[in-house]
Amino acid sequence: MTVLVLGSTGSTGRRVTDQLRSRGVAVRPVSRSGPDVFDWQRPETWAGALDGVTAAYVMAPDGVPVDPAFVAQAVEAGVERLVLLSTMHPEEIGDHRLVAAEATIRACGTGWTIVRAHWFNQNFDEGFFLPAIQAGELALPLADQRQAFVDATDIAAVAVEALLGDGHHAQTYEVTGPEALSFADACKIISSVTHRDIRYNGTPEAYLATPGATQEMLDYFTNQLSLGHSTPTDTVERLTGRPPIPFHTYATHAAPAWT
Repeated sequence: MTVLVLGSTGSTGRRVTDQLRSRGVAVRPVSRSGPDVFDWQRPETWAGALDGVTAAYVMAPDGVPVDPAFVAQAVEAGVERLVLLSTMHPEEIGDHRLVAAEATIRACGTGWTIVRAHWFNQNFDEGFFLPAIQAGELALPLADQRQAFVDATDIAAVAVEALLGDGHHAQTYEVTGPEALSFADACKIISSVTHRDIRYNGTPEAYLATPGATQEMLDYFTNQLSLGHSTPTDTVERLTGRPPIPFHTYATHAAPAWT
């Protein structure tokens, strides 16, 4: 068995790669810039990535669609299992890209699983929140809404189980952390492990004052407020046999990125 991992240099992709290798599974990690190249925008890179693989972890960078032509080519090449990384509530928040990706995967004609992940912990130290945390103030127009932040290690673990285990065909898994925290709570935890004052401002005005903020993104976040507070799921423990990683544990390990 050989598993293709798209986005293998990203937060989940490299963890999926590492966990598969730790279980003795042959892996083909690909990315736009790695030694084994895969680019959604360059179909000529697809055949080499798919050659000889039997399962694939499918993800696309933000703003890039999952091309149905690639999925069809994967099935034709003999891929028997596709695991798609998606997001929680894509229909409700208007994420048309991932709604379309999920529809493509469900109609692929081979084994499939969809992993709907909540806000990544790693957004704070590897992703787009990092500059704000380093600067000491995070502004998002989400007020006191509580999120079930999830660690990328746990997302990868669920994906690996779906890639390797039985009983995951035609399943959609909602993956969260063990607790629902507001962004203010998350910033307080980061403050406690870094001994720095990390503030949170949840107003639209503060968000629009941040570099790169747009009305379109403000509307996207505001739309999420209609979902209310998040409710943690038992997916990680049910599939992996262990509890998900608490945010405080994540923050303790990630502290060097903020100091």
